[in-house]
Amino acid sequence: MSERRILVDLLGFTGSRGGTETYVRELLPRLAERMPDVRFAALTGRAGSARVATFFPGRVRTLPWVGSDPATWALGAVVATDLLARRDGADLVWAPANFGPILRGAPRVVTVHDAIYDEVPGGLAQRAQRAVTSLLMRRSARTADAVITVSHAAAASIARHLDVAAERITVVHNGSTEPHPVAEPRGILDSLRLPADRPLLLSVGNRMPHKNFAGLLHALAAIEPGARPVVVIAGSRLPDPLDAEVTRLGLQDDVVLPGWVSDDQLEALYQVADLYVCPSLVEGFGLPVVDALRRSVPVLANDVPVLREVGGDAARYADATDAEAFGAAIVAALDAPSDAGARADAQAWASRFTWDAAADATALVLTAALDGARG
Repeated sequence: MSERRILVDLLGFTGSRGGTETYVRELLPRLAERMPDVRFAALTGRAGSARVATFFPGRVRTLPWVGSDPATWALGAVVATDLLARRDGADLVWAPANFGPILRGAPRVVTVHDAIYDEVPGGLAQRAQRAVTSLLMRRSARTADAVITVSHAAAASIARHLDVAAERITVVHNGSTEPHPVAEPRGILDSLRLPADRPLLLSVGNRMPHKNFAGLLHALAAIEPGARPVVVIAGSRLPDPLDAEVTRLGLQDDVVLPGWVSDDQLEALYQVADLYVCPSLVEGFGLPVVDALRRSVPVLANDVPVLREVGGDAARYADATDAEAFGAAIVAALDAPSDAGARADAQAWASRFTWDAAADATALVLTAALDGARG
């Protein structure tokens, strides 16, 4: 069979966009192994070019006028991706970060991780940008040859909000990151000055509204001061946007906001955490929930369909929009920690989600799209 070409739209890759970037870092090397007759090429902006080159299995082309801002990323995806794909003879475009070209052109597969911008539109300052992004996602998904998403809950949301026929959507669950325990985790975390005599909660994510970290802070404030754990909320630039709310609620002694943490620091945090808490209102998948379970860390999650899908019976659930109820659930989880058997079961559940399985299923979708294009 002659060599075929896939252009991967990585214009939005910056190294700091969380789960969607973990997705491409984990999948692309594996896809190259599973599709040896395919030549992959990447299209990036200047912010992500060097990082993409560290994992991408092929040529990386940089558009220098695309920066880290969403506006130039969107412009590049809408204006340049299809044009360059057709000019360079690509057989298929894969847009793995929610949207790509919005008109029919070169055959295309798009991975839409969620419809969060429609589920949680955010405040007034964010609504205009989110409305534009939602429009681009809708047009990109509806004009693509196939759509991949990462959970059945996300598929239902995409069908409902983006008006994509359910039969055109393939669900491919994300994988979980393999644990890499570190020696002396407390030593690695010295700079965070974590108290050794209080229970430790961990939560990770960006500061977008759907993450509901304000809800977590209010739940913490609802716990009697003498019973409060320390909460580490990692995953933000500094100064952290949550600082003001922490101060307003008087939680300065109870909340640690370390900003972005290194891979070793994150592993260390999982190792010392007594409970992982996910207060998100909605997610495409919820990678940290699975990662925590795989590391035998008990999980308390907001009671929404997608987190039940990925957490199964291995996690505990409560309403994170009710501060009193979620605070009580935190205390109950700390007072009745999971035993060794329950932790082993949770680890076994989470270990079912692998990047190898995700790569196998994604390769099938891309191959079918290539075969359809050739036909």
